[in-house]
Amino acid sequence: MAQTFLHTLFGPGARALQSAAGSRGSYARMEAGAGPVDALTDRELDFIAARDSFYMASVSEDGWPYVQHRGGPAGFLRRVAGNRIGFADYRGNRQYLSTAHVAADDRVALFLMDYPNRRRLKMIGHAHASEDPAVIAALMPPDYAAVPERAFLIDVVGFDWNCPQHITPRFTEAEIRSASQPLIDEIAALRARIAQLEGQSS
Repeated sequence: MAQTFLHTLFGPGARALQSAAGSRGSYARMEAGAGPVDALTDRELDFIAARDSFYMASVSEDGWPYVQHRGGPAGFLRRVAGNRIGFADYRGNRQYLSTAHVAADDRVALFLMDYPNRRRLKMIGHAHASEDPAVIAALMPPDYAAVPERAFLIDVVGFDWNCPQHITPRFTEAEIRSASQPLIDEIAALRARIAQLEGQSS
């Protein structure tokens, strides 16, 4: 896990700084196990399937980094086969930045967050856009009110899990509602019991 991710991203500068900081030895041992890819396991695939958003970084034709938010129903980003994942690209502001970027340089980075549980997964890979109707249909979430224009397919090269340090827990409205429901139900039952007792005493 993460061997290929680190081996791919560590350059001479990072390795020199690691040597100065005393961390190079442990990272060198991790890099030694690098293969063609970090193979996705059930842990990563389950995490990906539970996400309703992520961030994707690409590089412009002039070399500028660009990060775009992607969202949809949980599971809209999913495994296609092997180490390939994909998602339907919905019609938006028609700037087509990510689409143009990956056509010129297919390298992307993905950042997936789980704020309630303070977990994050980073992935790097090669992406391409597809306008094949069958591919788009296979990745389009059912009954989702969005118009797909294309699909993005990403061959994951490496991934890394980060520590939870400095991640502030945040919760969606649905998560708060789910966590609060037992208390709401208990209050409703208590009110019903009080009303019943008041009716008996009148």
